Amino acid sequence: MWAKNTVNSSIKYTSRLVETIKIEDGKICNLEYHNARASKSRRELFGEIAPLDIEGALLKQHIPQKGIYKCRVLYRRDIEEIQIDPYDVPTIHSLCALQDDDIEYAHKWERRDKLDALRERKGNCDDVLIVKRGFVTDTSFSNIALYDGTKWVTPSTYLLRGTKREKLLCEGILHEKEVRIEDLHLYTQIALINAMIELGDVVVAIENVVWKHS
Repeated sequence: MWAKNTVNSSIKYTSRLVETIKIEDGKICNLEYHNARASKSRRELFGEIAPLDIEGALLKQHIPQKGIYKCRVLYRRDIEEIQIDPYDVPTIHSLCALQDDDIEYAHKWERRDKLDALRERKGNCDDVLIVKRGFVTDTSFSNIALYDGTKWVTPSTYLLRGTKREKLLCEGILHEKEVRIEDLHLYTQIALINAMIELGDVVVAIENVVWKHS
């Protein structure tokens, strides 16, 4: 169960929140899941109950009708900025597993200082796999799914409640499970998933995960 993180609404946050939304051939993808997450963050952080009209704001933008675009909706109580840029799926062949028992990322902030600091320690690998108190969580920019030979499972110990992860769970394509770092040998592949990356687009062989203990 994802823990509720309620913060005093009088706090002035230096970072904005962000929803990263996939636009494919003019279609705004998975909008209901982005709306749900944005509403939850605004309610918990600012006490804001009124929904954020992401769709209305996007309809005022020029939406490209061909190709895949990454749309970033930056907001606090209200939408402050929208960025739309072409998107290419990243190439990830290896992951460096790193331990951080204090990291928190329950809300999708524009500033990602702790995640960026971990990524700088990836060495020769393409990205990091974050381990918290012995449990596998996420990479620096995505949730993950692990293939056990028959089905895809996703760690119940995630850092961020990703919209693609949520959708795939609702569809029964993913199955939630606790995954310890020592359990990785039970799986053959790790797939990276986020709003921009579909299940199967970016897959890392389990032997290409390097466990860095310190």
